[in-house]
Amino acid sequence: MRQEDIWDVEAARGYDTPGTGMFAPEVLGPTVDRLAELAEGGRALEFAVGTGRVAIPLAERGVSVTGVELSRPMLDQLRTKADETTIPVVVGDMATTVVPGEFSLVYLVFNTISNLLNQAEQVACFRNAARHLSPGGRFVIELWVPELRKLPPGQSATVWLSESDYIGLDTYDVLHQHVVSHHFRFGAGRQATLGRSPHRYIWPAELDLMAQLAGFELESRHADWDFSEFTAESRSHVSVYRLPAAD
Repeated sequence: MRQEDIWDVEAARGYDTPGTGMFAPEVLGPTVDRLAELAEGGRALEFAVGTGRVAIPLAERGVSVTGVELSRPMLDQLRTKADETTIPVVVGDMATTVVPGEFSLVYLVFNTISNLLNQAEQVACFRNAARHLSPGGRFVIELWVPELRKLPPGQSATVWLSESDYIGLDTYDVLHQHVVSHHFRFGAGRQATLGRSPHRYIWPAELDLMAQLAGFELESRHADWDFSEFTAESRSHVSVYRLPAAD
């Protein structure tokens, strides 16, 4: 499965869920608040800007936001809500695409770095972020923690969410650090729809080493955007990396 095939017209049209899920105010509000604070009045660059879930409200807060996006259908959906002047976007991948200018903040939200399916591409993404940042600039990543402790010997799948109309299931290839997320959606009838997406999972310690290779230092890590403590039981984290300031 290529990313271009996953984020097609159908996925783009169904991506936005205004007011619920990852678009819920209690989810989106703290995300935008924290990013606006970390931008410190400078320009922000979002890798994999998608339909503008974060970029649009961040721009409404007065932050100058530019995006990078591989999927043209996702970009088309963004353009129904914000024009090129409001959110400029360069079409390309987050590991290699270069955007003109310099930024104080680069960010990657909602597990998107795991869409890069090998370690070399993920390291390249860090280096690409560093390439765009001014001295002292920050790179922010929101990422889930692999739930390998839930895998007993001989089992390769975990159910991470089960609701009345939805089941989320992950299948793991622990040898290659690959996981495929399966999203089953269904109503009252017997039929269900299935969506799948491949990822390469990354432990926080490995992520920190990728950051060091690109010249970053870990500034902070929390379990969520609301500064909650990151512990051994946390299912996700928000990690803030920073380049050294100019001498």
